[in-house]
Amino acid sequence: MVKPLGNIASVYSRLFIVGVLFFFSGSMAFAQGDLLISPLRIVFEGPKKSEEINLANVGKDTASYVISIKDFRMTENGGFEEITEPDSGQNFAGKYLRFFPRRVTLAPNEAQVVKLQLIKTSELADGEYRSHLYFRSVPDERALGESAKKKDTGGVNVSLIPIFGITTPVIIRIGENTAQVKLTNVSFEKATGPTVAPKLNFTFIRTGNMSVYGDMKIDYISLAGKVTQAKLIKGIGVYTPNTIRHMSVELDTDNNIVYSKGKLHITYTLQTADKSLKTVESEIGLN
Repeated sequence: MVKPLGNIASVYSRLFIVGVLFFFSGSMAFAQGDLLISPLRIVFEGPKKSEEINLANVGKDTASYVISIKDFRMTENGGFEEITEPDSGQNFAGKYLRFFPRRVTLAPNEAQVVKLQLIKTSELADGEYRSHLYFRSVPDERALGESAKKKDTGGVNVSLIPIFGITTPVIIRIGENTAQVKLTNVSFEKATGPTVAPKLNFTFIRTGNMSVYGDMKIDYISLAGKVTQAKLIKGIGVYTPNTIRHMSVELDTDNNIVYSKGKLHITYTLQTADKSLKTVESEIGLN
């Protein structure tokens, strides 16, 4: 069952807009709303059984957040859809995770640690398991009520309250990692106007039993051999059970690159458990 994201829920005479934002980037921390989270991606493999997630309120008001587990599928274009049953070849991690607390209230500039640990590890067969911790902001109900009383005109009062949320993937890996990835179908699209950037299109092909995750750099190489960075994207993943992911990347246009000659070189650097660097490369000529 797929639940659409960004749904709108009516609560009595107040309207809350629920906007769910997903961050699968290479950044160690990211702030959404007034919540700062670090790290934004957790992988359990080898002997590691516990992890700590650091939360901080960087806003000017006290804020509360409810923490829960959600499950998603990745689409072939890199989007995410919430699901309640795993797809074929997909394993959820939620029932093998324990975390506490499940609700936090943070004053301005206050921080707190959420502890996460594995459970029932004896039940885990070889493979990869993935679920997502969801940090959802909780609106100030008393403030909403007081505002409604002051504006009571006998009609229905509607307040638009943005509810921010961040999800961070939690991955459990058991056994040997046989994942491999390659780049195919590389093509270049010229700019069609002064406000339209040139694009590089390509497809990831993933094989093996686990997901891949890494950073991508696109370099322009001139006919004289000069190398100029045309794009850097951190945190690109192809999650199980997906075997392909299509991408279309807008290239930088403020670096004086003439995208009509020379070539573009793509380097995808994977993050591995032993911190070693593994790269996948491809390139395309421009004419």
